[in-house]
Amino acid sequence: MRTLYALVLCLLLTACGEKKQDDKKRYLPESNGNLNSISVVIDNDLWEGSIGETIRKTFAASIYGLPVDEPMFKLRQIPPQVFDGFATRSRIILKIEKGEAIKPTTKIANEAFAKPQTVAIVGGKTNQEIIYQLTEAKEKIIDAFNKEEVKEKQRRIKLDLLDVSGIENKLGFTVNIPSAYRIAKADDDFFWIRKNLSNSKTIELMFYEVPLETISKSDSTVVDIVKMRDHITKTKIPGEDGIYMAIDDAYAPGMFNAIIDNKPAYEIRGIWEMRGFTMAGPFITYAIEDKVNKRYLIADGYVYAPSLQKAEYVFELESIIKSIKIK
Repeated sequence: MRTLYALVLCLLLTACGEKKQDDKKRYLPESNGNLNSISVVIDNDLWEGSIGETIRKTFAASIYGLPVDEPMFKLRQIPPQVFDGFATRSRIILKIEKGEAIKPTTKIANEAFAKPQTVAIVGGKTNQEIIYQLTEAKEKIIDAFNKEEVKEKQRRIKLDLLDVSGIENKLGFTVNIPSAYRIAKADDDFFWIRKNLSNSKTIELMFYEVPLETISKSDSTVVDIVKMRDHITKTKIPGEDGIYMAIDDAYAPGMFNAIIDNKPAYEIRGIWEMRGFTMAGPFITYAIEDKVNKRYLIADGYVYAPSLQKAEYVFELESIIKSIKIK
């Protein structure tokens, strides 16, 4: 009996401990903040010096593939003395710690003060140590922040969705698209989806598939994707009098590696132009390797919004495309 009582007591203590941990998680306040806006917790003198300059050059760098410079993230500096209460609820936070007892380190934590939330903590004894940490870990930190913001944008998108059952039936994948978009063209192998902004300004998406051999895994990968995209836009959505969209030769598109639905993908960013007419804007293309179905699934988004900043529209397209789930 003594053993039984001891066992029951242990189980109760364990359950209480788990309950306390669950309660702590459950009662975290909701995070807040504009999309792609970083709260930078750093002393004023460090913000005005070399560390602040490194942060601005790294996290407020221009986004690749836009016609004019727009920052990757907007930065808001918060002195540590006032980093309390509501200020701790920002969705993405970069916290700089400097002191004699602080070892050079970079840590990324989730839901430290609120939920959902990603906090990057960079520390060191000297300015040089902190700058080194920022430089070495910048890709990891940017990736963590971007994933948090895409997740938040996708949460907002899911509040009101467009019916895309036709895409699922024809091309074998699901995707979350806001109801503000409309399906402008639907073929067996091609879908063209549009959202009107104002005064002929639009955000548009294309979905289609190509055989695996269409895109080579070599130095010519980006050339293959450009050629493929130009063929699709010329044949599937041509304008009047031979006018059609093509990738602008004057701006070399950039290619990056990505993962969508746990599958490798090529990400291409650049500028499109209308051949035969004065129109242009940014585009983002993902070629998702779908070995099971022996194809690349192509998801392409582009923006036409002269006189407007375009970063938020491209980010919306990125978030939509990254919601793809292949059957």
